[in-house]
Amino acid sequence: MSASKHQIVGREFPRKDAVARVTGAERYTVDIALPRMLHGRILSSPYAHARIVSIDKSEAEALGATVLTFDDVPKLRYNERIITIPPVLHKDHTVLADKVRRMGEAVAAVACETEQLAEQAVRSIKVEYEVLPAVTDAHEAMKRGAPPIYDTVMFGEDEIAIENNVACTRNVDEGDAEKAFTEADITVEGQFTLRKVYHAQLETKSCVCRPEPDGGLTVWPTTQSIHNVRILLGEIFDIPLSKIDVRRVPIGGTFGSSIQMNAPIPICAALAMKAGRAVKLTLTREEDAHDHTRYGCTIDLKLAAKQDGTLLGADMTLVADIGAHNIQAYSFLGVSIGWLVSLYKLPNIRYRGTAVYTTKALSCAMQGFGNPQVTFAVEQLIDELAEKLDIDPIDLRLKNYVGLGDTFWGQGPQVKSIVQSDGVPQLMRRGAELINWGGRKPPQEKQGRFRRGIGVGRGFHTSSAGAPQPGDVIDFSGAMVKVNIDGSIDIVTALMDHGGGTHEALAKLVGEELGVPFERVHVVPAGTQTTVYDCVTHATRGVYAGGGAALKAATSLKKEILETASHYLNIHVDALEMKLDPDAGQAVIFSPAMADRTMTLEELAKTCWMESWKTLAAVESYRPTSCPPAYVSVFIEVEVDTWTGEVTTKNAVMGSDCGTVVNPVMAAGQLEGGLSKGAGYALYEGCDWDSDGQLTSRGYWLDAKIAAFGESPPIGNLQTFFADSYEPTGPFGAKGIGEAAMNPVAAAYANAIANALGVRFYELPITPERIMDKLADHANEDAES
Repeated sequence: MSASKHQIVGREFPRKDAVARVTGAERYTVDIALPRMLHGRILSSPYAHARIVSIDKSEAEALGATVLTFDDVPKLRYNERIITIPPVLHKDHTVLADKVRRMGEAVAAVACETEQLAEQAVRSIKVEYEVLPAVTDAHEAMKRGAPPIYDTVMFGEDEIAIENNVACTRNVDEGDAEKAFTEADITVEGQFTLRKVYHAQLETKSCVCRPEPDGGLTVWPTTQSIHNVRILLGEIFDIPLSKIDVRRVPIGGTFGSSIQMNAPIPICAALAMKAGRAVKLTLTREEDAHDHTRYGCTIDLKLAAKQDGTLLGADMTLVADIGAHNIQAYSFLGVSIGWLVSLYKLPNIRYRGTAVYTTKALSCAMQGFGNPQVTFAVEQLIDELAEKLDIDPIDLRLKNYVGLGDTFWGQGPQVKSIVQSDGVPQLMRRGAELINWGGRKPPQEKQGRFRRGIGVGRGFHTSSAGAPQPGDVIDFSGAMVKVNIDGSIDIVTALMDHGGGTHEALAKLVGEELGVPFERVHVVPAGTQTTVYDCVTHATRGVYAGGGAALKAATSLKKEILETASHYLNIHVDALEMKLDPDAGQAVIFSPAMADRTMTLEELAKTCWMESWKTLAAVESYRPTSCPPAYVSVFIEVEVDTWTGEVTTKNAVMGSDCGTVVNPVMAAGQLEGGLSKGAGYALYEGCDWDSDGQLTSRGYWLDAKIAAFGESPPIGNLQTFFADSYEPTGPFGAKGIGEAAMNPVAAAYANAIANALGVRFYELPITPERIMDKLADHANEDAES
């Protein structure tokens, strides 16, 4: 459905939080200040792997500090991310460390009257450690005799042994992969190395907790799921959930780093309960950098094809470095095979996935949850296959991609649905036209110091983790929509907006359904005591699933509004309609056959109020039964300096199939942001640890560099566009965009660099040093031949 047919959806309005954000008036967790609030600090381990022999906290207590050690907190083991159902959840985390398993792990915590005193107190704590060997390589960690990081963990309610640091495995076999490779006319393969990457979100993790007189807690956290934080705090501290209110606070970006309940939250809660006063606890940037990363992994991938380019099958082995704690590694292994088989039709599959503990920062979701890693491998091999078969890479992709009417695995074997909207052909053809794909030359025709190349990457992300039947992943949202007596609308939801405009989209969807002007629809402040459950803002589900819940509630409310108006207008409800009247500036209820009998929504709500009848409101929960692919195409033109190895982005074209575009400018911003984050992943970013487990990559601008403004294409050289598609299961035809925007970017850069230089890179990031080394090797090979 075209946006022009809508009065609100797809149109631009002043952003509701714009003034607060640009003036600094927006209140994030770090801005929360409560009366008599204490300030917390964490004592972080200086070692990556160690036993805690003793802790002397006497000096800190002499300073008046409230002090916590492992002896002061519940010993319950939990998983910080509870999107997986409890019976199949691995649990190895405790509030404070029983044993150090990563550098920066919290071994104690304090709360004091001032930040300065808290810093003094935490530095006064003396810890005796028995230092153990660090384990920084996942493949080495699996070898017999490697230092054990865990002896046992919990799996559901059972304690299980951990052998050779293997956290879990997942194998998938479909069809007959061995036969596919035997019968193949051609195969391509490679081993791809993807490093851990720090999320580099603007806001470090923070929390404010206030103990309540009834024994409960009020919590203002950095999180993507207020309800999951509530559930975990109730479980850990044995508090009825009715006594815990977790408030929805604006968040300064996450990129997936706060899907789980962040480590400072239960520590802050424990400090507050012990002190009997409110406590604020905020991680420093260094502490935050030790706390979370993208999953690092190695991927061995092999594809089989016929001479005409038809794909026959794939063999993939993935080893994931999950770091010190298992944040749903089993799910990560599942989605990784889902990304592969949802990109291209592969009737025969052999997959072996292994998740391994190391003494490094824990791995968690980061923009794609494994999708950028798998797509980086697949899209390069597709290009190599096209080159060997002398087929245009775009034609090969269009011949084999999973599209309209095909079975789509989404986020793994248990998340399957049928593709019902597909803008891929338009994305590929239009993108190729805009980047001048026809003028692309092979690398052997390029000479001189500066060499240009054009590369393509196509990808997708799921819009939620919905499926026809429930699996082991929890995915549903809820919302309440109510009419105020002036005809304005409140949306009450636990859904988090990471800054990309999700709440704006909800207001547009509800306003469109009810015919209420955008400026009179508001997503109101809320917490877990005032909202129904929403699982978490992840999996590019905000507009599709969270918006779907809000639209479902608005649809129910609209039915109630018409039934109520029918009573006052004395017109049968089936003869009534409701729409936005621009002249009245509000929603009007009317009958086309009786034009003189109308009521505004304000008149109706005010009459119900004056007659002491009711509030017009509706609350609904919504479980998506599909997770439609949000397709993205990326075309990159780079220039490589063969004297220095520097890569410059000259031109970029990004196309999105997100169904009905609800927020056009913000949707384009998602594509631009995806390009920037993807460029960082491709060219600059990565975390490194030395043999002692110490993080050596620190600082945004040096050895842990992220992409800066100057490393984006010049103004005017980035073009974005949207496919003309409509998702029948989505709210007003919409589906997702966020994570999809970044997933294929690194692959597009790798393919562009290969087109420029004639050499390929299977390891990220593709740094100038790696380029110069590869060019030297390539020159030596040419000389020897």
